[in-house]
Amino acid sequence: MPNIPKKEYFSAEQELTARFAKALAHPVRIAILELLHSQACCYHGDMAEELPIAKSTLSQHLKELKGAGLIQGDITPPSTKYCIHKENFALAKSLLNKVFA
Repeated sequence: MPNIPKKEYFSAEQELTARFAKALAHPVRIAILELLHSQACCYHGDMAEELPIAKSTLSQHLKELKGAGLIQGDITPPSTKYCIHKENFALAKSLLNKVFA
């Protein structure tokens, strides 16, 4: 393998695919995405009632998904409403399908 710095060796598409895959690498995050995909949006408190985890743990998983761009949040105190980021969700699906093709 040539002596190429890691950042230059992997394509932007590969880096993005890995970012999405990392965000999906926990069953709670999969459950969150399934919950959000089944409805238009969902409030943090409602998700906390649906999922068998502490609110603080839920917040950490939502932060990971949001950081990867798979979900988006609308912060209107005292509530935060989350939705699937449709464009990035479709991109993640396409990139991951490409890996498994």
